[in-house]
Amino acid sequence: MSSVVLKNLVKSYDGKKNVIDNINLEIKDKEFIVLVGSSGCGKSTILRLIAGLEDITSGDILIDDEIVNKTHPKDRDIAFVFQSYALYPHMSVFDNIAFGLKMRKYDKKIIKEKVNEVAKALNLEDLLERKPKQLSGGQRQRVALGRAIVRNPKVFLMDEPLSNLDANLRVHMRSEIKKLHSRLRTTFIYVTHDQTEALTMGDRIVVLDKGKIQQADTPEVIYNKPCNKFVAGFIGQMNFIDVNINNQCFEIEGHTFKTDKQIKGAVCVGIRAEKMTVGDVTLSIIPEIVEMTGGERILYFYLNNCRCCAKVPLDYKIGETVELRLSVNNMYFFDKESGVVI
Repeated sequence: MSSVVLKNLVKSYDGKKNVIDNINLEIKDKEFIVLVGSSGCGKSTILRLIAGLEDITSGDILIDDEIVNKTHPKDRDIAFVFQSYALYPHMSVFDNIAFGLKMRKYDKKIIKEKVNEVAKALNLEDLLERKPKQLSGGQRQRVALGRAIVRNPKVFLMDEPLSNLDANLRVHMRSEIKKLHSRLRTTFIYVTHDQTEALTMGDRIVVLDKGKIQQADTPEVIYNKPCNKFVAGFIGQMNFIDVNINNQCFEIEGHTFKTDKQIKGAVCVGIRAEKMTVGDVTLSIIPEIVEMTGGERILYFYLNNCRCCAKVPLDYKIGETVELRLSVNNMYFFDKESGVVI
């Protein structure tokens, strides 16, 4: 059992504005949960509060139903994997992995068995005598993971562990961490600002903004049913188009659409980039910018004076007129003032 519960959690510095503002979150045993948001939203601070590396201002943190507000970090049975790896440069890979066990006075024979077992699982067997400076970024990351795994903690905390890796290695390590979670079956709390990592890794995603939880749900729900404009814009590529609705009708570039929602007045319509070519109303546009991303092209243009993008097949040729196909069934409607989905 390794559940983590945050109750009315608040963190402020010097009594000023709350960095974490009354957060309530229940993380289930063995769950892989991803905290995602832009820089400064408070996601890394939450990890540090759970780990006990910073004191909370108010509220409670519970691990296995026990309040740990005053519990020393070393007694919380948590492993923290840092963005910078935080390896000891003067120690070998073996000693880095074994460090936590040595601090807990494990028998040397047991330490050797545990380190060798972890090294085999992470393909580090041939690197145990090397120092961190002799390792690649991916190897260092695996050592940092090994140091966490070897202790068999209740909870793993990971603070943007892949941000220093190149693109190909990030993809590989994403799958490795997911496999690790499946094998260990313990609770993972993972912080990232990368929406792809969030969507592909998390059992649930918690979207944060300005110290508050905007939405917490499965990747499918977060993507398909965002609760507000911020979540819709942060996860995936969402276009926002300003319209004015009268008698349930509105126009985009002179083309009329009708919604069955009882809405009137100024509204923001959202359409995902991949849905700009699916529908029964055709709009012709000439993009001002074209990006090739490998398997598709992304076109940038304006609708109702709002900058938009669409994903199209590779056979589009730069300079050609593009026919977009839009459907009201693929549109989201957001309140212009609050940003809440209608």
